[in-house]
Amino acid sequence: MKLSVVILNYNAAAFLELCIYSVLRATKNIDSEIIVADNNSTDGSLEMLASVYGDRIKVIVHEENYGFSKGNNVAVAQTQGNYLCILNPDTLVGEKVFEECLAFAQAEPKSGFIGVQLIDGTGKYLPESKRHVPTPKVARNKIMGNDRGYYFKEIGHNERGKVDVLVGAFMFCNKRVYDDCGGFDERYFMYGEDIDLSYTALQKGYQNYYIGDQKVIHFKGESTIKDKIYRKRFFGAMGLFYDKYFKQSLLEKKAIALLIDIMIVVKSTQRTPKKRSEDEMTLVIEEENFRLKDVTNHFNLESFREHDTSNSIIIWDVKTISFEDIVDFMSKNLKIKYHFLSPKRDFYIGSDDSTTRGEIKYVQ
Repeated sequence: MKLSVVILNYNAAAFLELCIYSVLRATKNIDSEIIVADNNSTDGSLEMLASVYGDRIKVIVHEENYGFSKGNNVAVAQTQGNYLCILNPDTLVGEKVFEECLAFAQAEPKSGFIGVQLIDGTGKYLPESKRHVPTPKVARNKIMGNDRGYYFKEIGHNERGKVDVLVGAFMFCNKRVYDDCGGFDERYFMYGEDIDLSYTALQKGYQNYYIGDQKVIHFKGESTIKDKIYRKRFFGAMGLFYDKYFKQSLLEKKAIALLIDIMIVVKSTQRTPKKRSEDEMTLVIEEENFRLKDVTNHFNLESFREHDTSNSIIIWDVKTISFEDIVDFMSKNLKIKYHFLSPKRDFYIGSDDSTTRGEIKYVQ
């Protein structure tokens, strides 16, 4: 088997449903398997998987929430593909993404992990797509709000090239690389494990790559409520990374620990979604006779490109519009509110920005 796609899910049923649909489209011409590992969800995820996808995917049920690292490691141990992609449930992949990653990996035998350009639900580039190794100095600056040296800016968003650190929402590799690196360090429950694994690959002589011309939508944070527990895990992971890879004096360790504690208490990562005044909704669909309730306009893709979208909420019909076309339009038309209609057309999802949870609206 050529490829195994592993999706770790926790209470993201609606987003997971569309994610799998996009993966099925993207693996149509690849000998592959899709494995969903569920971290003890309580939102009906397992029921959705059984009713919508049945035996087209393999489901691993965890009896408790193992977190990101262990949850993925358990699933990866059961994969059969020569290549592997770790994928978040709140992502949508284009039809050519896996083919491009496979071709790149085969052409670069010393490649470690391969990442792509992630964009949020408004089409905006996510800078965590490519990062430098967060040395103590770089990470301290990052915690204090100075991103200089943290994000990898030596190559452009749409370019290809060598980078240090990739993001766990999409990590592609030869399976032997994952095994050689020991998988995700299970001391990380959530956050930081992608930095750790990327750095481990570099330490073992592999080179990580970023393929910026391939884009993946990452709604981001859909599986996570950004409360104090989130902040503790997020900033605590940085301290674990320091302890593992960088020698520090006792004074330095105490200073970093104190700084992390302060950030856990005072830094708020939760935002109130912005209210939008638009009342015109536009459905983009390649089916003439279908109409969606409460939607003002219905266009096919060709006519839609000529339509003024400045005051519209866009709903994409993923059943008839390719993800490649959707991503291309979004990345060129930022700050518009986008939604995605499920293949069964019984709900649509979307996310206004990368710091708030997405929303789900069921069709009457």
